Order: sequence, then structure tokens, then C-alpha cells
Amino acid sequence: MAERITCISPVDGSAYASRPVASKKQISATFAAARAAQEKWKRLPLAERAAYCSAAVDAMVAMKDEIVPELAWQMGRPIRYGAGELRGFEERARYMIGIAEQALADLDPGPKEGFVRYVRRDPLGVVFTIAPWNYPYLTAVNSVIPALVAGNTVVLKHAASTLLVAERFQQAFDRAKLPPGVFQHLVLSHAQVGEIIAAGLANMVCFTGSVAGGKAMEQASAGRFINVGLELGGKDPAYVRPDANLAHAVENLVAGAFFNSGQSCCAIERIYVHADVYDEFVDGFVEATRGYVLGNPLLDETTIGPMVTARAADMVRGQVAEAVAQGARALVSESDFPQAAAGTPYFGPTVLVDVDHSMRVMTE
Repeated sequence: MAERITCISPVDGSAYASRPVASKKQISATFAAARAAQEKWKRLPLAERAAYCSAAVDAMVAMKDEIVPELAWQMGRPIRYGAGELRGFEERARYMIGIAEQALADLDPGPKEGFVRYVRRDPLGVVFTIAPWNYPYLTAVNSVIPALVAGNTVVLKHAASTLLVAERFQQAFDRAKLPPGVFQHLVLSHAQVGEIIAAGLANMVCFTGSVAGGKAMEQASAGRFINVGLELGGKDPAYVRPDANLAHAVENLVAGAFFNSGQSCCAIERIYVHADVYDEFVDGFVEATRGYVLGNPLLDETTIGPMVTARAADMVRGQVAEAVAQGARALVSESDFPQAAAGTPYFGPTVLVDVDHSMRVMTE
């Protein structure tokens, strides 16, 4: 039986979507079609390429009512926030389409007697986008739209936890009547991704995800002399100065830490607070955190949903348990949220103090 990629919903643990991985024949045909289509696509006037992309954005936005609950089922974001990502998708896409003419215009390096000089940007060819589940529309659009507008073709591979997002992208571009082969998607295993990169089937790779994933892609691309664009995980800090507006700081840092269940590329993961305002800030932060409603993301009252998988939640539980064993104190913990349950994706927002940099929770 062919290998399958299955999205297990964090809402209830059910198999929400399952698709067979692409065969070698399908992979070869997809990239061959992309390469053939790019020869014609790059010769279309920029205004025509932009118009196709604008029509695809229109088509995607029109699917909002289906997309919002799909996001909740696939990766756990509460439905009250699902439309926000789609608005962000539209805003970014339209902005990038709008600046394309200026961004892609020839550059004049200045006069030189006897010469007509300019720098022209040529499309690379086939762009392979490997998108993550945490902001599955926002992160994918960052490379898909610029690549297409610039005259490249795109093959999209989306994360297992958000399988249906790639299909939504395909539907949007199909409804925009994009020429065949210009945008395609594939369901792939991690091993297949590495094989595609190593085989030189793409001219550029765009990846948002883990450091380990980025390292594997760099290794696969070695010797291919292709562009590899990586946005990888970090450990984002914040610092609260003694003259900060504390109400503003509390509101924004709580949201920065816990929105999307803390699963954001730029999530606030550690906070340093000046001693003069430490107690007041911590009190405000704890109070605001206790105001979250953890629960089923399909319910309107839920303000924080489950993490994407039970495995992800258990990883955080392990970090918290280690930190507490090493001397940290939990001012807000899972026990403060009735819906939280060990071994499930439902993990309550947690606030630790008395931490230090020997603890995994401060470094990973």
C-alpha cells in the first residue's frame, strides 16, 4: 500500500484528512510541467501575471467560510481568529502584487560614456515552497505570490498538519485560470523533499520551519548552487524597561506569548523585566493569562485552542516539568485550566518565574 500523509485533528484526535504521497512518476511529471510552463509564463507581461495572482487572491478570500473551520480542525486555531489569517494573507498578497512593477524594474547603475547599462532581474525558474502549519496561508503566500509575479513557476508542499491548505491554494489558482503547470502542489514525505532538492529539480527552495529541517535542506542542496531561503525557529525574547507603559507591555506580551497557542514564528518565549517594575508586570501578566479560555477551537468562546499535536504539547510539558524540578516556579500552570489534560494537545498557558539559562525552557 502506498504511503499516506494523515492530518490528525487536535480537536478530537480523529483523522481529519489523508492523502497518498506522490509517486516518483508524479514528482518527475510535476517538475517537468513546471519547467516547461515557466518558459511561457516568464514571457507574459508583468501586468498579466499580476492579474492572474489577483484573481487567485479573490478566489481564496471567497472561500473564507470553508477555510476558517478547516483551520480549527487541522491545527487547532479558534474560529474566532481564523479569518484574521486570511485577512493577513490578502493584505500581504495584494501589497506584493502592487509593488511588483517597482520592485522588478531595471536598475540604472549610472552613466558611463559609450555604454548603455542596466541591471535586469530574471526569474530563477521553478520555486519549491515548503510551508509550515502554524500560519499555513501567511507563510506560504510570502514566497508563492512573489515567485509567480516575478515569472517563476511554483510547486508547493504543505505540512502534514495542514494538508488541505495546499489544495485550497490549488483551487484558488485553478479558479483564476492560471496556465497549467504554473502552480502545482504535491503531498510528500520528508525523505522525498530531500530527494527533490538533491536532484536539482528546483531552482530555489523556500522553507519555514525547524532548525533541524533547515539544516537537512541545506545539506540536500549542497553542490547544487541553488538559492535556499530559510526562516527557522528561534527563542524570541522581550525586555520590559522601567519606563515602559506597563498596561501596554502586559497586553502585548501576553498576546505575543500565547496567541496561536504560542505556535508563532515570532512568539515571545522569554521575558526580561527591570527590577523596578518586575512585581507589577508579573502580577499583570498572570492576571491576563488567567483570562484565557482553553477549549474546543470550534466554539466562539474559546480564546486559546489545543496545540497542533499531543506530541508538541507533551514536549512543552516536559520542558516545564524539568524547569520546575530545577527551581522554577509556575505562577500559572495547566491545573488552572479545566480543559487541559496530560497526553492531549490541550495544554494550558503557563507562566514561569525564577528561571535561568541552564533550563531547556529558556533555550529550546
